[in-house]
Amino acid sequence: MLLTPPLCGEASPMSCLPFIFGHSMQKHELVYLTEDASHDAVIELINDEAFGPARFTKAAQRIREQGPHDRSLSFICADDGETIGSVRMTPVLAGSVKGHMLGPLAVRPSHKSMGIGRELVRIAIEAARRKGSEGVILIGDPPYYMPLGFEKVAYGALTFPGPVDPGRVLVVPLADDVHPRLKGVIAWDAHA
Repeated sequence: MLLTPPLCGEASPMSCLPFIFGHSMQKHELVYLTEDASHDAVIELINDEAFGPARFTKAAQRIREQGPHDRSLSFICADDGETIGSVRMTPVLAGSVKGHMLGPLAVRPSHKSMGIGRELVRIAIEAARRKGSEGVILIGDPPYYMPLGFEKVAYGALTFPGPVDPGRVLVVPLADDVHPRLKGVIAWDAHA
């Protein structure tokens, strides 16, 4: 049985409360927290485990290299004090949409298939909505992300700083008329 944890409070983003998740006869005390600088090394390790060095060649990484991610919208999941998953959000301007690019999203192999990735995505999208983001964009697997509220972006509508499969460019619209405004270059947003 999955108990949905409360979202981090506006006044204190570090106040995410733990919840118990029963899986495979084990109990896991999963805590979702806003990312801080102390998580950087373990997040790098988790991303390396999940994606290897090839992640540095991807178009999404070219965007992330343009400027810092937004720590207030980036989250980790810890199990008994060990960081076992993370998601980051990077401010972007996609056409005329002021939004955020989700990713990387990664969970340690020992904690896969427990819903942790889906919960990290849900928390990040809700935080972006509260902050006024117009949309959350990613390059990802439609069968995984579409049940989480993502929709396909029009084929070839966005120009990335490298090759992408246009069928994997997805968005959760958080404002009116997002799809028609997702036309043009996508880049890090220095004014976010």
